[in-house]
Amino acid sequence: MLARPMLPKEDITAGLARFIVETRWEDIPQQARHEAKRALLNFFAVAIAGCRTEPVELALRTLHEFSGGKQVTVVGRRERIDALSAAFLNAAGANVFDYCDTHLPTVVHPTSPLAPALLSLAELRRITGPELLAAFVLGFEIECRVGAAVSPGHYPKGWHITSTCGVFGAAAGAGKLLGLGAEQMVWALGNAATQSAGLCECLGWPAKSVSVGNAARNGLFSALLAEKGFAGPAEPIAGAQGWLAVMDEPVNWAALTDGLGKTWEVTNNSIKPYPSGFVIHPLLDCALDWRRAHPKAEVERIAVRGNPLLLQRTDRPNVATGREAQVSLQHAVAAALVQGRVGLEQFTDACVNDQAVRAMRKRIEVASDPGISTIAVEMDFFTADGKKQSVSTKAARGSAANPLKDKEIEEKLRNEAASWQRDHDIQPLIDAVWALDRSDDVSKLASLVTPR
Repeated sequence: MLARPMLPKEDITAGLARFIVETRWEDIPQQARHEAKRALLNFFAVAIAGCRTEPVELALRTLHEFSGGKQVTVVGRRERIDALSAAFLNAAGANVFDYCDTHLPTVVHPTSPLAPALLSLAELRRITGPELLAAFVLGFEIECRVGAAVSPGHYPKGWHITSTCGVFGAAAGAGKLLGLGAEQMVWALGNAATQSAGLCECLGWPAKSVSVGNAARNGLFSALLAEKGFAGPAEPIAGAQGWLAVMDEPVNWAALTDGLGKTWEVTNNSIKPYPSGFVIHPLLDCALDWRRAHPKAEVERIAVRGNPLLLQRTDRPNVATGREAQVSLQHAVAAALVQGRVGLEQFTDACVNDQAVRAMRKRIEVASDPGISTIAVEMDFFTADGKKQSVSTKAARGSAANPLKDKEIEEKLRNEAASWQRDHDIQPLIDAVWALDRSDDVSKLASLVTPR
């Protein structure tokens, strides 16, 4: 049940902190462990894809001027940098193409801010594979539950939920690896709460990467501060002027605490086959399937019906750059129909300015239907021969209801590794991730991504 905050409310943050501190590896079911491995494999794929993009290059040059350390791996690159800056860069790189995983109930991209904080710590402290996976699952749980507490209003209001909630996940996961006590964990979550930020206005621009990178960096920083005794309020999440009060959304209190330790949000994860906003993915499934079935048909008009969030976030018929195109349903569908595929090449400036793609964008009409879920869509194709053909899907590829196979995630990682260096053997990384539950030291995990 949703209700206005009625704040302050006691024991919310403390209850979450106790859950993080007291949960053991043995308490985490096999399915959650396996989903954590899948998410990490996908993280490495998308971080490699984004590690040499302009936002990462500019951020690396800027941070390098102020970094005195070479402690931690920057995924996919030979440079090393201090742990906090590495967390920033790896999170920004993983999210820059909108190719990362999605927790559909909240639309949080949970792994991008979480995994970089944990991997930074893994190169500073001796951490086992089970410890890494447990911290990942718990950080994932916290950021998604906090996100669910303010959904569905938080994201449409303009908060970039990956950043605003991702900082809680990074703080929780890092705090778990640091072995924080319950009071220290409350402080870590409080330090995270006061650094929660990110605006949807920045989507489609390099500025988006600032808040995503900061979610990882500041989450790690929050836990490190708490370890040193950097104290905070007893109820930073549900206090009278805490995070929930400031967000000013009807609060789903049950989403915060009901079923803790019995249900696991990582099992609701979705992994993307296409580098675009996930609400566009059902459109791409339909467009690609239809094009394969009608390779010579001349399209005159396409009518799209989708969830309101599809229009709120991606109804952008006029785009000028590849980065903007990642959140344009018109461009994504047009590129899929004209070029018959959807990969990183279809979200470049060159593809945006392709004459045939530009013409196809103008033929796409969109309508909102709240009865259609965020992973479903209905499309009508009108062709030059006067025919109308209707297609639809109820569950996009990659969604929890229609998940990618393990082998498909491995192939995504192989493809992205080969895109930078064709002969780079990524198999040792794949093997290491699948074997994390048997590893007694994960300090070299991220370095396996770097071409030799």
